[in-house]
Amino acid sequence: MAFWSPLPEHCMIRASSSPLRVSVLGAGSWGTALAALASRQSSTLLWGRNRAVIEHIRTRHENPRYLEGITLPPTLQATSSIQAAFDHLQPGQAHSSGLIILGVPVAGLAAACHILREHLQPDAAPAISVVWTCKGLQPDTGELAHQVVARELAPLIHNGLGTGVLSGPSFAHEVARGLPVALTIATAEPETASRTTKALHGEMARIYSSTDIAGVEIGGAFKNVIAIACGISDGLGLGDNARAALITRGLAEIRRIGQALGGEAETFFGLTGLGDLVLTTTGSLSRNRQVGLAIGAGKPLSEVLAPGMTAEGVRCAKAALQLAGQHRIDLPITRAVHDVLFSGLPPQTAVSQLLARQARSEATP
Repeated sequence: MAFWSPLPEHCMIRASSSPLRVSVLGAGSWGTALAALASRQSSTLLWGRNRAVIEHIRTRHENPRYLEGITLPPTLQATSSIQAAFDHLQPGQAHSSGLIILGVPVAGLAAACHILREHLQPDAAPAISVVWTCKGLQPDTGELAHQVVARELAPLIHNGLGTGVLSGPSFAHEVARGLPVALTIATAEPETASRTTKALHGEMARIYSSTDIAGVEIGGAFKNVIAIACGISDGLGLGDNARAALITRGLAEIRRIGQALGGEAETFFGLTGLGDLVLTTTGSLSRNRQVGLAIGAGKPLSEVLAPGMTAEGVRCAKAALQLAGQHRIDLPITRAVHDVLFSGLPPQTAVSQLLARQARSEATP
């Protein structure tokens, strides 16, 4: 039995009836989880650099490095040959279409785009859509992911390549286990929305569509900073009331900067705004919350990140504060997190400073 009923007829994204083949680039936790999800209904090939990980997926249907203890579908194919990942799409086959999912962190997005430029033929672009899943800002430029993609893939996009961002409240371990999830594909192109829906929408995954690419990306990036703040609060033992206040006022900050950067207000109250924020600030699997918890407990940032943990909120805090300065927007929670992470501000002092701010109307922009 499906976990939820299908979308109403008037809300459905019409998936193309042509064969769809999916290639996922990046065999980390999220790339593997999405590949597993797609493989349940589309021919899916997962590519990764680590040959040992790929061989384990191929022969034992497991990714013990990133998804320990989870059995992957036997239908999922895997390869360490990047050429095989593109050959799998078969763009020359009549009436076929392909979807490339970039399961890479934001710091690796430009490099992934470079791989696409090298291996994807310009005449194949109209039959292919590329969607990315990373949540964050480019640490050196403060760019959103779609700005990086637009720059790096300009010739292919000009030739008809579809692009979009896939985001929403989701932990890779739960998706890989086949637990229910709802995600949003944000794109300006109906065909990209259709391909993504066809690849992922099913009994355990509900896919919504949006055209607000900037808003979806901003929600996904900035919620990580608020998650660190909530983790710090919990690490200090400040209680549920404080966490609720941080989530609510954090959402106000996300909406404020999001609208300044071109996002739509409604987006920040949906899956990729409020939904993702609630999950990341309260979920036990949230890496950004774990970073905050450790800092609140007294550990220095260098020690917290030493085991190789990737927490996009750490990098995003710097870029977010720079963007806020450029747009003259006040982000007090984001500034407090930044100062705790990079300026040596004691967490308890940061809390005191937030509480000491002048009283104001909640409706004040």
